Amino acid sequence: MNIPDLKVKIGSIEMKNPVTVASGTFGYGPEYADYVDLDRLGAITVKGISAEPHVGNETPRTFETASGMLNAIGLPGPGANGFCEKYLPFFESYSVPLIVNVWGKTVEDYGRVAEILDGPARVNALEVNVSCPNVKEGGALYGTDVDLFRSVVDEVRSKTEKPIIIKLAPNVANIKLFAKAAEACGADGISIMNSYPAMGIDIETRKPQLANRTGGLSGPAIKPIAMKLVWEAAQVVDIPIIGMGGVSTPEDALEFIIAGASAVAVGTANFTDPSTAVRVIDGIERWLSAKNIASVDDLVGTVKT
Repeated sequence: MNIPDLKVKIGSIEMKNPVTVASGTFGYGPEYADYVDLDRLGAITVKGISAEPHVGNETPRTFETASGMLNAIGLPGPGANGFCEKYLPFFESYSVPLIVNVWGKTVEDYGRVAEILDGPARVNALEVNVSCPNVKEGGALYGTDVDLFRSVVDEVRSKTEKPIIIKLAPNVANIKLFAKAAEACGADGISIMNSYPAMGIDIETRKPQLANRTGGLSGPAIKPIAMKLVWEAAQVVDIPIIGMGGVSTPEDALEFIIAGASAVAVGTANFTDPSTAVRVIDGIERWLSAKNIASVDDLVGTVKT
């Protein structure tokens, strides 16, 4: 039986397979270590880290919807130095590449967190979150204004030599414009997409389901949106794309890869079945083998339009 090559490169990172986990859905890694062999993953992407500790939003912060989930967690975290002290030692016993999602309230904040995380060798790459729909400062603002977007990417690029992956906002008129800007500013990859701005209302209380009023929609409901955005971005950039949004089966992942993604991230599905990412990896390998496709790279962007 043909054993396909699943390796993927994003900048200087070599992933043994094209599956990571979406930031915010896998904690900082230790939370899932009892349920998943972390070294089976292509990479681990941890939840968002800012320069200083951050509390996040008030509760309720999540709400289940049809085919998805609303969340307005608000990016709580220990700050960059706190992350390095508390969580980085855990990864010394693992070989899986570590991608740290980073965010800031100002352009300078993005630079500060990038500069701090540029030091530890165990941090392999930064995913730059310019598209979170549920923090009041920064967040989606930087992902929907192309000039501000460029300023953030430029700032981060100037503060680190590590690979940077820019997480794009879905609620823009032209995703190609932002994808091209990320590449032009020196990004090593882009990830598409973040959760989609959305809202739920309790008809009995007539109040929003989230304390933050609005939040981000994730899960299977957003997969067709994410697929379209990946396909559009892949037409205009040469850097790798990590596709995400509703990936819960190997078939979902294969769709993203055919649309133009070099890798995929499993997100909301981690909450219901922590083994999802490993099942997706195994399923991709079986499918490629059955089709006698030698490498996952040979499938990227092969959609027939």
